[in-house]
This record gives sequence, structure tokens and C-alpha cells, in this order.
Amino acid sequence: MQNIQHLINTNHPRYPHMAREGNLSAPTRHPIDWKGLDYYNEEATFHELERIFDICHTCRRCVSLCGAFPTLFDLVDESKTQEVNGVDKKDYWKVVDQCYLCDMCFMTKCPYVPPHQFNLDFPHTMLRAKAIKFKKGEVSTAEKFLASIDVHGQLAGIPVVVQVANAVNQTKLARRVMESVAGVDKNAWLPSLATRRFRSGTPAAKATVVMDGEKTPGKVAIFATCFINYNEPGIGLDLLKILDHNDIPYVIVEKEKCCGMPKLELGDLDSVNASKEANIPVLARYAKDGFALLAAVPSCALMFKQEIPLMYPDEPDVQLVKDAMWDPFEYLMQRKRDGLLKVDFPVPLGNVSYQIPCHGRVQNIGKKTEEMLKMIPGTTVNTFERCSGHAGTFGVKKAHHEQAMKIGKPLFKGMAAMKDGSKPDFISSDCPLGGHHIAQGFEVNQLGTPELLHPLSLVAKAYGLK
Repeated sequence: MQNIQHLINTNHPRYPHMAREGNLSAPTRHPIDWKGLDYYNEEATFHELERIFDICHTCRRCVSLCGAFPTLFDLVDESKTQEVNGVDKKDYWKVVDQCYLCDMCFMTKCPYVPPHQFNLDFPHTMLRAKAIKFKKGEVSTAEKFLASIDVHGQLAGIPVVVQVANAVNQTKLARRVMESVAGVDKNAWLPSLATRRFRSGTPAAKATVVMDGEKTPGKVAIFATCFINYNEPGIGLDLLKILDHNDIPYVIVEKEKCCGMPKLELGDLDSVNASKEANIPVLARYAKDGFALLAAVPSCALMFKQEIPLMYPDEPDVQLVKDAMWDPFEYLMQRKRDGLLKVDFPVPLGNVSYQIPCHGRVQNIGKKTEEMLKMIPGTTVNTFERCSGHAGTFGVKKAHHEQAMKIGKPLFKGMAAMKDGSKPDFISSDCPLGGHHIAQGFEVNQLGTPELLHPLSLVAKAYGLK
């Protein structure tokens, strides 16, 4: 009995259900000390990896989340000691390469995150290891190019070039070449380039007049995001229609660069810094002028809400942008709570199978998209909180595409039927890339062909604006 009490008091990792006792505080993130002298010290990082891996091995709650944890546990179980000390440290990189920084282990599973005394932050420790790998020059040129969204996105909006690029992208020969040269799986879905960019094709901004008595910010500045600007501007245009319909003045942010998330996933923190230096001064001006900042891709909003503020905890403008950044549905549902959102939806949507993406869940805003979709008469919403497996560039790489489809398979199958057994009319996800990955999962697994529409497009349709 005394030994058991000792385990409870010390929150031993072999007893995670006991570890929560006396630790009911909300999880907190420490700043990312990426400029610290020790951050790129490989020996110190491996020491921390070993400490964290030992805790994870003795707990194993996160085994179903992604490939990182099964990889770790297999390495441990196949070692001579069947403990972390029996794993060759060079094999630690196999675990690091499987982490795509979804943050779900930190936010939903791990009982040892700060303020717990074990102080375990698995994703940001993986980020540190990825940063070391990048500094060592062990990230391929192809991976760097794949993460340079602003570079290949520049072709968007040039009609002849776009037509040729999109046509070539769909040929088997070109895809085989891309697979061998760029490491892009020949079977992975790839976005098409838009014939007209969102930022160049948007209507003139509405006057920024704010009505008296508004509690939420009464005007919006839209951070377009690379995907909406270069690939699917229709999502952004549907957001503008919704704002127009609700008499919410808006402007498009006058100048922007990629948020930096693809570079963060590579551990290229210097490039993240370059994006921050370009974006924060511009966004801070809008925040100071009372605008709500909206980004319709969850990963982009998360960069400004979490990752960049943790990298620059002492910069006031960074924190100002953090406080002003909203997910679109977070903003719209707050407007509803303030009695400022129109709730007339003349067009029913039928059955909607909807996925909350990981980077949406990490924002801790609740199920705001689901709340709004459920307000639409004649609409049944089946919500899923499970990873699609796409995870940024992870899901399109030859090394990971098949695994990404495997990770997403339970989600695909779950979304294929409503609770009453009927088929969905629409499948949807706040993450546009994740949505297409889900649609491909439906096709590959022969689960039917419901229409894929982003939640913003669904709401615009319900308002009768499409």
C-alpha cells in the first residue's frame, strides 16, 4: 500500500490514470527557445528525447494517434532490453520523421504536459529535433521546394501557364517523374492552380463602418492564405459573400507571405522567421485599428495563434496579432452570441459528414463550425474528431502517402454513413487539403461519391448565395 501511495504521489508514468490526481490545471505551452545556445545541441536534444520516449513508452496512451508512437514502441519492444535504453539513438530519427506536428498528443491525450512536473511537450521536442536535422543539411531540396508554397504558387493566375501546369499535373508520365524527382507520390491528390488568384480577383473592399453597440470586432481583415489565394479562391469568395450577407465590413490584408507552417514542419525556423518578419508588421497594423483577423485555413490561423507567439513571446506586435486572429466560424458564432448574425437559411443541406481537423481542435475554440451548420434547417450534421492523415505535405510524399491513407481510413469509413445509416450528401472539413484527402479516401475505398464542399461554401449555399 505504501508503494502504491508513492506511485500516486510521484505521478509515475506507468500509472497515467493516477497521474492526473492533484493536477487539474489546463495544459500550458512553454516558449520555444529556438534562439537559445543549447537549442541546436544534438547531444542535449537526444538526452531530452530519451527522457520523453521513456515516459511515452511506459504510458502508451497515444499509440493510435499517428505513426510516431507505434514506431517508438516497436523500437523499444524489439530492443534487447525492451526499454528505451536498448534503442540505438540513431533510430530516434525514425520517430521524429513520423511526427507531423498535429499537436493532438499534447492537447488531447498526454497527462504529463505542463504544468505537470514531467513537463512533456512531445511535438515541440520533435520540432527541436527537426530543426537540428534541417541545420545539418539533411532535408532534401525536393522537400524544401514542396514546402515553398509561395514559390510554386506564383504560377497561379497566369492563364496559359496554369492550363499547361494543371494538365501536365494530371498525366501519369508527369506524376511518375514528380515521384522520382520530387518525392511526390504518383497517387496522391495534388491541388490545381487557380486561373485567377483570390487576392487579385476579389471585389472592392467594403467601407469599414462599424455599427454602434457591437461587442465583437465589427470589421474584418482577411489573411488570404496560400491555398485559397493560389488554389481555391472560391472558398475565400464564399467567406466574402457571408460577410456581405451579414453586413460585416471587410478588407483583404494588403500584403502577405506564407504563414510559415510548411517550413515549421521541416524544422526550417529561419524561414519561419522570414515569414513572421513580413507578416506581423502588416497584420499588427490591422489589429491596432480594431480589425478581427480571419484566416480560413486552420493551420495558418494556428501559426499566428500559437507557434509564432511561442517563438516570440516578448514581442508585443506578435501577441497583438495572436489576440486579433480568429477562425472564421469562431468569429461568426461570436457574432451570433452578440445577436449580430443573420440566421435565415433558406436552402437545406441534407446530410453533412464533417471533420474537425487537428489544427482546428488545437485552437481550443470548441465546435464552432458544427454549431453553425446545425443551425441550418433541414440539415443533419455528423461530426468526426479524427485525423485525416494528410498533415500538410506529409500525405503527398512518396515516403508517407500510403501510410497517410491508412491513418485516415477509420475516418473515411466513419464519414461514409450518417448515424441512421443513410449516406451523406456532402463531406466537409475546415482544412481544404484534409478535405481533398478525405475525398480521395472515399474514392480509393469505394465509399460513395458525396460532394466535397468547404464549410464556408456550405454556409454560403445555405444562405442562398451560391
